[in-house]
Amino acid sequence: MYDLIIFIVLLAMGYGFGRYAEASHYKSIIKREKQLNKIPAVATRIPPLDRQDLNSQLVSGSVVISVDYFKRFVAGLRNIFGGRMIAYETLLDRARREAILRMKEEARGLNAEFVFNIKLETSSIYKGRRNSVGSVEVFAYGTALYPS
Repeated sequence: MYDLIIFIVLLAMGYGFGRYAEASHYKSIIKREKQLNKIPAVATRIPPLDRQDLNSQLVSGSVVISVDYFKRFVAGLRNIFGGRMIAYETLLDRARREAILRMKEEARGLNAEFVFNIKLETSSIYKGRRNSVGSVEVFAYGTALYPS
């Protein structure tokens, strides 16, 4: 009985702290997306042909985000019953958006007008028990075009 109470308390703490951390991270992401909205990041492979006066440089952004205890527990239940891993979808969404923001911040340091040919690489960098996901890394990179 005592073990069950400890488990429930840890689960509730994981939910509370994880939810708080996720909400504050989303607020930060939304605020910085508004600031960096002036620098478009597009997946097209061909730069604009009318702007031959711009220099180019590779820019990148990387982030590692860990799964909280509650999401790991919910994902374990999903493994038993099947279905979408909604708990991991928000984790990947935050990681992708954060990596793109870090890439755009590097481009802003160059005074870039835009970033083209962006790519995203995603990998699981830690496998816990039974190969469950522990942390995910997202690496965003592209070519920034900036004035001479």
